[in-house]
Amino acid sequence: MGLLFNRFQVGSIYTYIGEVCVSMNPYRQMNIYGPETIRKYKGRELFENAPHVFAIADAAYRVLKQRHQDTCILISGESGAGKTEASKIIMKYIAAVTNTQGQNEIERVKNVLIQSNSILETFGNAKTNRNDNSSRFGKYMDIEFDYKADPVGGIITNYLLEKSRVVQQQPGERNFHSFYQLLRGANDTELRQYDLHKETSKYHYLNQGSMDILTEKSDYKGTCNAFKTLGFQADEVQTIWRTIASVLHLGNVEFQTIEDELVISNKSHLQSAAKLLQVTESELSAALTKRTIAAGGNVMKKDHDATQAEYGKDALAKAIYDRLFTWIISRINRAILFRGSKTQARFNSVIGVLDIYGFEIFDANSFEQFCINYCNEKLQQLFIELVLKQEQEEYQREGIEWTNIDYFNNKIICDLVEQPHKGIIAIMDEACLSVGNVTDDTLLGAMDKNLSKHPHYTSRQLKPADKELKHREDFRITHYAGDVIYNINGFIEKNKDTLYQDFKRLLHHSKDANLSEMWPEGAQDIKKTTKRPLTAGTLFQRSMADLVATLLKKEPFYVRCIKPNDIKSSTVFDEERVQHQVRYLGLLENVRVRRAGFVHRQRYDKFLLRYKMISQYTWPNFRAGSDRDGVRVLIEEKGFAQDVKYGHTKIFIRSPRTLFALEQQRNEMIPHIVTLLQKQVRGWIARRNYKKIKAAQVIMRAYKTYKLRSYVHELAQRFRHAKQQRDYGRSIQWPQPPLAGRKAEAKLHRIFDFWRAYMILRKYPRSEWPQLRLQIIAATAIAGRRPYWGQQRKWLGDYLANSQDNSGYDAYSANVRNLKSSGGGDGFRQVLFSSFAKKFNKHNKQADRAFIVTDTSIYKLDGIKKKFRNMDRSIAIRELTSISISPGRDQLIVFHSPKNNDLVFALQGEVGPLKEDRIGELVGIVCKKYYDVTGTELRVNVGANIACRLGEKARTIVVEAASNVETASFRHAAGNIIFEVPAAYCV
Repeated sequence: MGLLFNRFQVGSIYTYIGEVCVSMNPYRQMNIYGPETIRKYKGRELFENAPHVFAIADAAYRVLKQRHQDTCILISGESGAGKTEASKIIMKYIAAVTNTQGQNEIERVKNVLIQSNSILETFGNAKTNRNDNSSRFGKYMDIEFDYKADPVGGIITNYLLEKSRVVQQQPGERNFHSFYQLLRGANDTELRQYDLHKETSKYHYLNQGSMDILTEKSDYKGTCNAFKTLGFQADEVQTIWRTIASVLHLGNVEFQTIEDELVISNKSHLQSAAKLLQVTESELSAALTKRTIAAGGNVMKKDHDATQAEYGKDALAKAIYDRLFTWIISRINRAILFRGSKTQARFNSVIGVLDIYGFEIFDANSFEQFCINYCNEKLQQLFIELVLKQEQEEYQREGIEWTNIDYFNNKIICDLVEQPHKGIIAIMDEACLSVGNVTDDTLLGAMDKNLSKHPHYTSRQLKPADKELKHREDFRITHYAGDVIYNINGFIEKNKDTLYQDFKRLLHHSKDANLSEMWPEGAQDIKKTTKRPLTAGTLFQRSMADLVATLLKKEPFYVRCIKPNDIKSSTVFDEERVQHQVRYLGLLENVRVRRAGFVHRQRYDKFLLRYKMISQYTWPNFRAGSDRDGVRVLIEEKGFAQDVKYGHTKIFIRSPRTLFALEQQRNEMIPHIVTLLQKQVRGWIARRNYKKIKAAQVIMRAYKTYKLRSYVHELAQRFRHAKQQRDYGRSIQWPQPPLAGRKAEAKLHRIFDFWRAYMILRKYPRSEWPQLRLQIIAATAIAGRRPYWGQQRKWLGDYLANSQDNSGYDAYSANVRNLKSSGGGDGFRQVLFSSFAKKFNKHNKQADRAFIVTDTSIYKLDGIKKKFRNMDRSIAIRELTSISISPGRDQLIVFHSPKNNDLVFALQGEVGPLKEDRIGELVGIVCKKYYDVTGTELRVNVGANIACRLGEKARTIVVEAASNVETASFRHAAGNIIFEVPAAYCV
């Protein structure tokens, strides 16, 4: 108590009992929830910073993120202790620390989760004497997270809306916020659509309680914006506000009996209600004043009296609001429902946030307070089971030395309410099922009879001396939070939760599709027999059982809310009031258990799995004994042996510092382990990719081989008869090679060309093959541009060495030997061609000369009269730029030199013109040798006009036919060279 008081005085509203957060309502705005505070608590251990609800939220989130384990945060306390605000703060924190990558869908889910709070507060919260924003319903929200721990969806479950508040409020309290927001926040045009006025005092369902003005104008805008964020359609929003307005008009409908007939005295409100509900006025009037009864297959109408009509009207108003609230929650759930596949959902985890009504003790406590307090008893029992009872039992089960701490177990109170056949709910259900006129007085008598010996139940009939209880009206239950006196009046009707079928059929047939959707049972035939519906008490009991079962599946975190006073003051600390809450919330026992107990416990296998990387003796695997032995080795190595106890199956750690030290060392090792794993994984990926590449190469090689074989096979099929063809397959069309065979195609062509050449050449003796090769080269070079080039004769080459062509062949042979041996012949090995020639020089003179072509150069020799003397004029074959010849029978040839002084020859015999054409032979020999030396083809020009350069001057040789010329000769004319030939030489 002293700690709570001191912290409250300095504005520290949070404290811890172990891992339980105790929150004190400050009744003022606190600047401790901003971005800086969020960053301070994000990813930090629970006791690392000052106590804060952010730390609880982060602890729940880290368990989910690190262990993929479902968690829940249970917020409990009295009405007005700050539970709703705590749940909103937790939601804000979770939204702030998730979706670091900024994904749109996750951001949408976060906005929907946050905005849903404002809608639920509008329609489910109200001002009470203890709290201006009291939740009048229970809410449990499951927030769903994906495998990256980002929110991807959620679902909201509501429990027992206090719908009686719609028609009646206690003094000083208000109806639900939605009514006041509509009247005070909507503009005049909207209100005219709903036939409403701004004055709340004009409406019966509002003027019974407080008329206080809060922040309705801004809240109305916020609610409308939240509808847009959650994707509500315009017609859906219209349905919601029309339905709210219709409830206000229903409250103002009044009944009057005139001559034993019940009539509605103020038709205007009836008309407005019918218009807003989109039903006819006559149908609504009939449903309010009459009741349809079906019995034995017969249908009859029964008139209501004024009391029954008032009851039916109020029941209708409550049911309309309750169905609307349930429909809104289902519509919100559709907006936040996880949209992934079932396979993805398997890897999702959830954080549950429970914000449910606190324990209530009013001046007049009815059925609603009974259910609310029963709910708190169940949650207190859960807290006792998990925090006090199970923890102590676990110490004993694990063999840990432990002194048992006594605490109050409220199971006896829960049994008082829910025990089958004996509990209060079972007694109420039995009374509701009884035939005849069963009243609340009858119910109280049955409860007194069955519960007279129960230590936590009493009434005035059982204790006549207890003047605090009213006779035949009140009964008292001693709850864990204190004594509560309940008034029995209304228990039977509220438990039955009766609503005439006429109303259900009426609203099911509404023209408003959204409103009709809220009443599906209205479609049933009136004569159809249906099972009696479960009572409100039984439904609530089952929903509590389901809630507890859901919470037991998750790892719980607790926020226990305390109110410092009942006057909503930010400075008053009511010690007696706070002490009462501390006691009934079980915080004292919690402190004792935590002081004597252990802050953390974990199975040996899981503990070793989590922390084995921090010890050299346990990483990567401990093989020197059991998991317990491994944990002991790790703890002793790190020096924590004095702060732990070893149970049969678990290790127990007493101090949070030890746990933090273990976590810190683990966090320091994680990057190294991640690096190691990355290295291994990257190596594995690289090896796998290498194998894939090698496999792909093998496949590609095999595929290429297959395609190439197919191509070769197709070639073989096409050329299978080429040997019998005259052209040996030259005319056969080659198929299009595949991509894999394009390089092989050239080789195959070459092979085919060699084969075809062989087939052609095999007819000739091998001794003639050199001449054939030269003829082919000559034919290729001339390319059909000269018809006659000596292809029909035998080629001898070195004609001057032949006595038949050269009478001075001895002198010629001697001179060639001298030229070869003297070194002046550039080291040639043999003479390939020789001939007499008429040469034309740069001085425009012609002279009889001879020339030889060796394997390296072309040499110019003197004539036979001067015994073929070397004239020191030669051109290396590799230096030739081209050869020019004429298209006729003349023997003109020009060797073009890069030195701008070409050799111009006209082949001739020793004493006259040649009798045979030797130009083709000379061209073939020079072109072959040029290719052998340079690897490129020598260009051969064919034309009647030949351009050349003599003495570095450009000249043109013109071949002219002359009728009176028998021997070809050169002459100079007007800068050109005229080569006159016999007319028979020209073509």
